[in-house]
Amino acid sequence: MSAILNQVRQGFYMDSVALMRLSRTIAGLPGVQEAALMMATPANLEIMDDAGLLDGSAPDTASAAGGDLLIAVRADDLAAAEAAMTAATDELDCPNTLPGEGTAWKPRTIRAAQKSMPDANLALISVPGVFAAAEARKAIRRGMHAMIFSDNVALEEEAELKREARDLGRLVMGPDCGTAIIGGVPLAFANVVPSGSIGIVGASGTGTQEVSCLVAQLGHGISHAIGVGGRDLKSEVGGISTLMAIDALDADPGTEQIVLISKPPPDDVAALVLDRLGQSSKPATVCFLGADALSMPANATQVFTLKDAAHVATGEAPATPAAPDFPAPSGTQVAGFFAGGTLCAEAQVIMRRAGEAVASNAPIPGVPDVDGANQGHRLLDLGDDEFTQGRPHPMIDPGVRDAALIAALGDPDAAVVLIDNVIGYGAHADPAGHLAGVLAAHGGGKAPLVIASVTGTEADPQGRTRQVATLEAAGIAVAPSNADAVEWALRALGRAS
Repeated sequence: MSAILNQVRQGFYMDSVALMRLSRTIAGLPGVQEAALMMATPANLEIMDDAGLLDGSAPDTASAAGGDLLIAVRADDLAAAEAAMTAATDELDCPNTLPGEGTAWKPRTIRAAQKSMPDANLALISVPGVFAAAEARKAIRRGMHAMIFSDNVALEEEAELKREARDLGRLVMGPDCGTAIIGGVPLAFANVVPSGSIGIVGASGTGTQEVSCLVAQLGHGISHAIGVGGRDLKSEVGGISTLMAIDALDADPGTEQIVLISKPPPDDVAALVLDRLGQSSKPATVCFLGADALSMPANATQVFTLKDAAHVATGEAPATPAAPDFPAPSGTQVAGFFAGGTLCAEAQVIMRRAGEAVASNAPIPGVPDVDGANQGHRLLDLGDDEFTQGRPHPMIDPGVRDAALIAALGDPDAAVVLIDNVIGYGAHADPAGHLAGVLAAHGGGKAPLVIASVTGTEADPQGRTRQVATLEAAGIAVAPSNADAVEWALRALGRAS
């Protein structure tokens, strides 16, 4: 019978990315079935309860609130659970220090952090969503811009916060902003790319990562990559941060090109954004993934894939590298398992342009949901909430995708498995090695062809070349980009996009 242990740390804030990474580490210890470290918000408590991680044994679990940290472990026996809990608490008790200093530095407030770093002009907010807007408001009122990594912020709160920030001349990136590069500094999930003249405004994280990394592969660089969050272009918010980001890049002497990446916005917001781009003297590239052709201002070019966005912005001619000679597939379907929701969207765009029937759990306009589709290729965003409840995002823990991948490897209808590997800061230390291990254990026989891409650069901690070499050694075909991987999948099926 499993043993469950819970512990509550009252008033203990910790960055959600760090918590997810620590959860993954503890879950990998001997005898541990599942582990989670989360702020004790009602939503997170429900997730933990659904995952079978709560038993009410800790005296203060029932009274835990959103500002408390909850540690939950389920293991094969009590000894394994206690060992895992000790490992988690030991890690939490490690002191945080400023670079070059030996003293502990644990500011509890925005005010204290700014006192320690008086020249700071940007605050990265990563607290439970119910507190995120309030913390961001403190930052902007103290003269700082704010990047909100947190999600679960009410839409009306986001709109109100951004209106106040605009009046104060402060930019709010997010909520749910996973990626930014400001002045060459990567924030949250981001890659190490060269400095250059291309500025990116991205509603999505992995879309920004893919374009910035492809720009680097083409020999160019990024001035800034400004994330705005996936809801900024909703009518309720009106694209406030997107418009401010365009203003900033337009005024920046180091930015010569502007790239805009998002899902298709409503017509009223699209009109505002395109009108603002048209007022700029700088050329712009617009990628509304899944949108139909739109009327563009004279200085803007619409593209339909992330790959094309990188090529148009750099002026480098696009090329589709020759696909390997794939053996004739025994199945007929493509199964796509993506950590990046925007990469999943790009795959849907390319499949649709090729005339293929496709369904997704995160469908672009015109694509049915997998729950209502009876046939066609299935492209899944496994970073969606339905797959990550109580578990880290697959960029942090690629094991989130294992069950779906193993099922596809044994599916006689599956001809090709498409999979992305997103590296960089915040990502798993070796996603390619994890994937290779799954294939070694469950591949072979008439397993489908596996085609992958790697979003990242040589300067990333994981090293793009090392990741590619690991995948290729496992028999995986590695395409230069996510778009190329989809093209290769179509060619393996005897079709062309």
